Amino acid sequence: MFLQIKDTSDLVKITDIQELIDPNVNIVHGKDQTGQEEQDNDSFSKENLVFPSGESLPRCWLDANYRE
Repeated sequence: MFLQIKDTSDLVKITDIQELIDPNVNIVHGKDQTGQEEQDNDSFSKENLVFPSGESLPRCWLDANYRE
């Protein structure tokens, strides 16, 4: 799955979808897609990621208490 970094508009290939959808995890691992070569794994804060369309991540992926 590809997400976008808010500030730079760079794409990030998320390597572990479970981390992304777990609201108790604030950091996800992925590969920055800048340049022509595949980059090494790096960590990204969920707060700084959006879908490539610009839409925010679902609240249930960010907040474990989203129902309250």
